[in-house]
Order: sequence, then structure tokens, then C-alpha cells
Amino acid sequence: MHQLKPVTGAPGVTAIDKRPVEGRVKVHRLGLHGDVQADRKHHGGWDKALYAYSAEEAEHWQEKLGRDVPPGYFGENLRTRGIETTGAVIGERWRIGESVEVEVTMPRVPCVNFATHMAERQWVRRFTEAGLVGTYLRVVTTGVLEAGDPIEVIRRPEHGITVGRWFTEPHPEDAQSLTDADAAGEFTMAAALRSYVDKALRRAESAVGR
Repeated sequence: MHQLKPVTGAPGVTAIDKRPVEGRVKVHRLGLHGDVQADRKHHGGWDKALYAYSAEEAEHWQEKLGRDVPPGYFGENLRTRGIETTGAVIGERWRIGESVEVEVTMPRVPCVNFATHMAERQWVRRFTEAGLVGTYLRVVTTGVLEAGDPIEVIRRPEHGITVGRWFTEPHPEDAQSLTDADAAGEFTMAAALRSYVDKALRRAESAVGR
């Protein structure tokens, strides 16, 4: 994190202003050493310890916005290249470098702090409609990493539902598939994601009951 920025509402500050760092960085269960999660209820905690965004998706926004989108500009801890973030399957696991293991948990949902940071008109709507949201990650195995470390997908659940697919079209069928995969031990569903999954299932039950 570069610096805390003041925002309206609780907790009064945001840690969205990230910048690249040199050298090796320790990875803890709650994220990177030296980073800050100002609002763990919405943007941090165990299931959102890290936020990854791909260079390929950032390049899309550079073209659309007509300005640079350097690493960390969207508040991401990790800027990847050659590996899907929005296209990652929920629950898949990555090995980063020699020791760190993380699990894809859920999409990033854009908020007013993100819009304020970007200073772009209707930013939340534009970011949402583009569907290039990146992914939150849970830290499974702590360790160290640094820029340039390879990322390898080491496990991928069979349900096949990607972060972007769920964010764009949270169908009840996919909600049931995620629930079944979680019950079968294919992955551990994030608590925040479960609330959206349960909501989709309730909508489907309500529709059937009419």
C-alpha cells in the first residue's frame, strides 16, 4: 500500500492506493506484509486476502481510458500476466513462486471508493458492464513472493464456473453447482460468496413456488 486515502463513511479511509514494490515480500494469511486492509468486512479478511488483476485486462482499460493503468492502480495486490483472473474457475488453486499457494474465491464487486479513486464518470457501471473484475484470493500456504515469480494452476474444480461467469450471470443452476462442489470438498466457498449463492437459490425457489 502506498498511502491511506480519506473517504466518506466507515471506516473513513481506504487502502486502494497500491504501488509496485521491489524484492521479496512475505505473504501472510491476511495478505502481504506491509499492506493494509482498511475495511476487512468488504475488501479483506481470510477470503479476500489478495486481489489479482491481469495485465491483459489492464491493457483493455488503458485503451478505453486513454491513460496508463500501472500495477496496483485498481487496488490489486497482484498484477498477473498469462494467467486468467476474471476467467479463473472459482476454487482453483495457484502456486506462486516456490512456496505460496492461493485459492480463487470470488469476484471483486466495484464500490464507491473505487469510483472515487478512479475519478471517471459512471465508473462502477462501466466496470461492471465490462465484466473484467479480477479475483479475490485466499492464502492457503504462506511464504514469500516477488515480481516475476511464475504462477501455476495446480488444481481446478470440475464445476467449471469462472469468476467472470458468476459475476455477470449468477444463474441458480450455477449456484447449485457451487453449493454441491463445496459440499463435495472440491473447494471451500467464501462466506461472502455463499450469501450471493444462497440468494440466487432462494430466488429460484420463489419463482418455482409462484
